[in-house]
Amino acid sequence: MSNKILVGIVDDNPAIAVQLKENLSASGNIEVVFSASNGEAALSSLRKLSELPQVILMDIEMPVMNGIEATAVITKETDIKVLILTAFDTDEKVFEAIKAGASGYLLKDSKPHRILTAIEDVLMGGAPMSPLIATKTLELLRSKTPGTNELQPHDYNLSVRETEILKLLAQGHSYQKIANELYISHGTVRKHVENIYGKLHINNKAQAANFVHQKKWS
Repeated sequence: MSNKILVGIVDDNPAIAVQLKENLSASGNIEVVFSASNGEAALSSLRKLSELPQVILMDIEMPVMNGIEATAVITKETDIKVLILTAFDTDEKVFEAIKAGASGYLLKDSKPHRILTAIEDVLMGGAPMSPLIATKTLELLRSKTPGTNELQPHDYNLSVRETEILKLLAQGHSYQKIANELYISHGTVRKHVENIYGKLHINNKAQAANFVHQKKWS
């Protein structure tokens, strides 16, 4: 029996499947045991294997049988962990994948090392997700739970300082004015703003102001 982590790849884009296999194999501790172009082909491959993969990287939109349908079958009939790897980040797709039994959800723009780490995480019982997907999942859960309050800054992993700067930014303050008011450097403000934009998935002051207004954080 191999000491490597056994992985399967299901993606209808041959170039992506090949690149994934190369990246995973190069890590030294992963062995790709099969690749398939759709969910039905994946199920067929699993029936032929003498040793099942521990994790399957699963695309969503594929012909014949999509990734969500395949995930539901695989997680019901086996102990294989399914890690969604897709370009789709809509609320509907995220929720359907989770309901189908997916153990994690990454976007295809994830760095190779992030995918490798996610594979190890799911084997240890974790539920790795791209930052955007994690935020969407939290919002979905909150929206479907009666009586819950609006999301707060800490729900987006914003620190107290980042929250202060976000509110000042939303008021139209310049970086320098924020720096003066909080007694920190202009460069420190800029770094905090970069972190804020990344966590909230926004790109400018107008979006920051709109975000703060919508969340009633002002």
